[in-house]
Amino acid sequence: MIEIDPQHLADRYMAQWTLADAAERRAAIERLWAEDGRHVLHPPAGIRQLAAELGFAHSTLEAHGYDAIEARVTRSHEQFVEKAGFTFRARADAVRLDDVVKFDWQTVSAETGDVLGGGLVMLVLDDDGRIKADYMFPGG
Repeated sequence: MIEIDPQHLADRYMAQWTLADAAERRAAIERLWAEDGRHVLHPPAGIRQLAAELGFAHSTLEAHGYDAIEARVTRSHEQFVEKAGFTFRARADAVRLDDVVKFDWQTVSAETGDVLGGGLVMLVLDDDGRIKADYMFPGG
C-alpha cells in the first residue's frame, strides 16, 4: 500500500461534503474513492427505532459506487451545508493502522464556529490508498 498521511486523507474526506460545485464534488469523490467503494452509515436513533418497530433487526444505510456516493454526498450537502448552514471538519486525531484510517469529525456552525455534533469515521483503503469502505458513526 502507498504511503498516506492519515490526517490529510481525513481532511480531504471531510472537504468532499462541503464542496458547493457539483463537478468539483464528483472529481473529489473519484480521487478519494475506489470505483466500487461503499459508504455505510450507522443510522440515527430515530431511524433505528422505526426499523425495529417494523421488524428489521438491522438498519444500516449504504451507498455503493461513484454515482450512489455522489448522490449521498450531494444530498448531505444540500440538507446540512446549504439549508442548515453547517460545515464539517475532521478533528486532528486521524490515525492509520495497516489499511484502516480512523478519525473523529465535527459538525460546525458556519456562522458562529460552534461545534454542534460529530461522530467517528473508519475508512478501509485499497492498495492504491483509495477508500473501499467507509463506516460512519454519527453522534460520537
